[in-house]
Amino acid sequence: MRLLQVLGLVVTAAAFSGCATSGRGAVPPGTPQPDRFLFERGNEALDEERWLTAREYFKQVTETYTQSPYRPDAKLGVGDTYLGEGTAEALVLGINEFQEFLSFYPTHARADYAQYKLGMAHYRQMRAPQRDQSETRAALRDFQAFVERYPNSELLPEVREKVREIKDRLSEADFGVGLFYFRQRWYPGAIDRLTAVMKDNPEYTRRDRVYFFLGESLIKVDRPAEALPYFEKLLAEFEASEHLEEAKVRVETIKTQAAAKIPS
Repeated sequence: MRLLQVLGLVVTAAAFSGCATSGRGAVPPGTPQPDRFLFERGNEALDEERWLTAREYFKQVTETYTQSPYRPDAKLGVGDTYLGEGTAEALVLGINEFQEFLSFYPTHARADYAQYKLGMAHYRQMRAPQRDQSETRAALRDFQAFVERYPNSELLPEVREKVREIKDRLSEADFGVGLFYFRQRWYPGAIDRLTAVMKDNPEYTRRDRVYFFLGESLIKVDRPAEALPYFEKLLAEFEASEHLEEAKVRVETIKTQAAAKIPS
């Protein structure tokens, strides 16, 4: 379904491009490097956020000057205009441009930029944690591919931040399900989902809540010995948490009850 959507948008964009060809900026007669002229005009329009104008200049380079050294950067420029527009349709077209770039120029000096923008196109379509997370997972996939392929890129610190943010977004969604199960008193379901959060994302920024409700769920099913380490982790790893005081009480209670069961 997604492939059909992309193909449909590409066809539409191509048709529109053909209709708009006559409106493209003409290259002045005698211009020694017409491809460079068009590429520079495209960059100027891009900087001014004139997305359609910039795209037409870049497309003239990619379609007319197929051997131009500016062609790869012009293709990236086309993708950037779609991300600049930011509509759902434009972002899908941007994804197609960056994927094509990586297919045509996998060893290009700016391949890392294309991979980064590919991730950003999905990132821009992420939905709230309680809604469908398909685009969130797609963004994570592309950013993780970036980390693996371009460990020396200047963009790596920003990509790592995005990976952390996206993982937390996915964990937030899973935590919400676990909390729902807890409130519905389906503690086995809560235990399974909250355990999965910690397994998939042990560095989850808000894991104090996971520790607390996982511990509470284990107590509810009479498994206090398994609950104790989670309350202790909460106390050890977080100086500030809304669950700190309750966790302290749980630790003291579990230890006191355990000591009372030891035969004298």
